[in-house]
Amino acid sequence: MPRPYSLDLRKRIFASHKQGMACRRIGDVYGVSPSCAVKLAARQRQAGTLEPDTLGRPRGSGKLEPYRNFLIDTVTARPDITMPELAARLEEVHAVVAHPASLSRFLRKAGLTYKKNADRVGTSTPGRREKTPELDPSAPANYA
Repeated sequence: MPRPYSLDLRKRIFASHKQGMACRRIGDVYGVSPSCAVKLAARQRQAGTLEPDTLGRPRGSGKLEPYRNFLIDTVTARPDITMPELAARLEEVHAVVAHPASLSRFLRKAGLTYKKNADRVGTSTPGRREKTPELDPSAPANYA
C-alpha cells in the first residue's frame, strides 16, 4: 500500500503554491506530480489541514467481524480445525460464505495461530505410512 507524503513535504509544497509558484514547477522542485500541489491546496481549503486521511477500512468493519466470537469459540474448542472446515461450519450455522484464506487472515489478526510442534501431534498427513518398507530393517525382505 502506498504511503502518504510526509507532513513536512506537504507544508513545503503548500507554501510554494501559496507563494504563487506554478504547479508544474512545484512538481519539478519537490519531485511530485503537478496535481499533488493542486490537491493539497484543495485539501487545505476543504478540510483545513494538510494531514493525510487514514488509509484502509476502519477496524472492526469487515464481513467476519460480527461472527468474531463464533469463530474464536469454534477454533478454541477444536484447535486443529482446517480453514475449509471452519468455512463450512460458518456457512452451516450463520449462512455466511467466507473463503478459507479470509478466515485464516482474520484469525491471525485475532492472535490465533496453529503451530506445528516437534512431535508433529495433529499434523501428520492422513494415509501416510510411518516408515517405508524398503528402509525398515525389521520388515521382511521382499525379493521378487
